[in-house]
Amino acid sequence: MIYLKKIAVIQDLSGLGKCSLTAAIPVISVMGVQAVPLPTAVLSNQTGYPSYYCDNYTEHMEQIMDEWEKRGFSPDGIYTGFLADEEQADKILDFLRRFRKEKTVVLVDPVMGDNGGAYGIYTEGLRERMVQLVRSAQVITPNLTEALLLLYGKEEMEKRYTGLLELDGEKRLEQIEKIGEKLANEYCLQAAVITGIEYVKEQKVAPALISDRNEKNSMQMGNLVVENGQVYWCFAPKTGGSYSGTGDLFASVLSAGLVKRMSMMTCVELAVKFLSKAIAETVQEGTDRNDGVCFEKYLEELCKIEK
Repeated sequence: MIYLKKIAVIQDLSGLGKCSLTAAIPVISVMGVQAVPLPTAVLSNQTGYPSYYCDNYTEHMEQIMDEWEKRGFSPDGIYTGFLADEEQADKILDFLRRFRKEKTVVLVDPVMGDNGGAYGIYTEGLRERMVQLVRSAQVITPNLTEALLLLYGKEEMEKRYTGLLELDGEKRLEQIEKIGEKLANEYCLQAAVITGIEYVKEQKVAPALISDRNEKNSMQMGNLVVENGQVYWCFAPKTGGSYSGTGDLFASVLSAGLVKRMSMMTCVELAVKFLSKAIAETVQEGTDRNDGVCFEKYLEELCKIEK
């Protein structure tokens, strides 16, 4: 009898926008892992649209946890993403205390900002709770803004982000590597993955690692991995703009892969290939960024590792 591994996915459920639970559940499921959702809120659509309806689910989270505890629920993985406020963060910290076991893989996507700015939900209190969550994780997947917020807070993040933009390509990558190493060391992480780094490459970078650098200028999208003291990059050509849910899709691939004991390098490469194809399709379709990426037809890419 084959045991089907389970991941508790603690996220909001947005009807439109292909993010959070609607992104995580199909990805985790197609990779052969059961996604067990704990909704933090139910939204008509994700918050990037001009308007939305939101039913905050914080008050119900403890009741769900109580029922799961009665049934002896023991997840192999716990994956957290967007949190609306400090109270939700406290609920998740309680979830970790109640359900995390010695071998549970905990992945935290510390959603707090992007492109050098903090989101409207950001408070120093939320950052403090997020820091506690990160300390409880083995793996985190911040973007550069969130990595700096975790290390320095909002004011210092803004200064350092601006300074990084002023650096030339290679020097900028070197500084981001130092940020990744500082994150991993300060929070005692197995791995810190800094996602979505734009980079104009004077010489071509191989899609997998930064070690091979030859060919013409091109815009690349890179992901830095700092794992157990080792540093490497995974790049792919950048197409289109920024789309809803790409970070959720990326983190979902990592969460399921790590629970299945795949290597971090394999997980990141798989996520990058999957997203690259989905984004290219989305650009061709002319899809609005708020609607998310056309990933459905490429879910089969995530099965290939099994064959």
